[in-house]
Formats: sequence, C-alpha cells, structure tokens
Amino acid sequence: MLLAAAVGLAVYGAGPRLCLAQSEPEPSLSDYLPPSEPEVSRDEWRRRIEDARRRAKEVSRERREHPELYKPIPEDPDLVATERLLRDDSLQRGDIVTTKKGMFVYQGRPDQPRRDQDFVPVAPKSVR
Repeated sequence: MLLAAAVGLAVYGAGPRLCLAQSEPEPSLSDYLPPSEPEVSRDEWRRRIEDARRRAKEVSRERREHPELYKPIPEDPDLVATERLLRDDSLQRGDIVTTKKGMFVYQGRPDQPRRDQDFVPVAPKSVR
C-alpha cells in the first residue's frame, strides 16, 4: 500500500502542473464585436470632419431657404383617435369607449376586422 501511494505521488508530480494563471483567458467584449475598420490617418479623419461640417451647413441653409418643406403636417385628432380604436386588439364585444362624439359599445367580432359600424352609440338615459 505504501508502494501504491509512492507511485501515485510520483505520477502526480511528473504530470503537467495546472495553474489558474496559465488557464485560457476569459473572452473580452472585443471578442464578440465585429472586426473594426483599420485606423484612418489623421488627414483622412480631418477630411471626414470637414465633409460632415459641409453637409451640416448645406442642410441648415436648405432648411432656412425652404422652411415650408420641413413643417410637420398637422394630423386630425379625430382621425388619429378613430384609427387607434380600430387597431386596438384588446377591445372585446361589449366594451364601452368614450370619444368626443359620445359613448359607444363595441359590437364587433374577434374573427373579423374592425369597422366603424362595430361601434354602436350608447343611448343616454332620459332625465325625469
């Protein structure tokens, strides 16, 4: 038994020693990124900056000379609200929605596309 222990120690001592410092390094963030472009020269970098400045000035001048091309088109709030209701997938038959035009009950079916006719006006209670 003593001989087996001595042989075991000899084999262990003769084998390669593993050390945490010799293990494979952990992957870094750059290992997951696509290969980068080669570094540009200082002159190329300056040329790119000047080109970008020139394009920005052209766009600025264009906006000043033709502001009508850059004005947002006003949206009809009633049309936007209607479109939002027609696209609302959470509506179920019997749900009540309120709009500027009054209250409506949704009577559509889940297996068919929504239409304006799926919203039936709620009749107000008569006041006595």
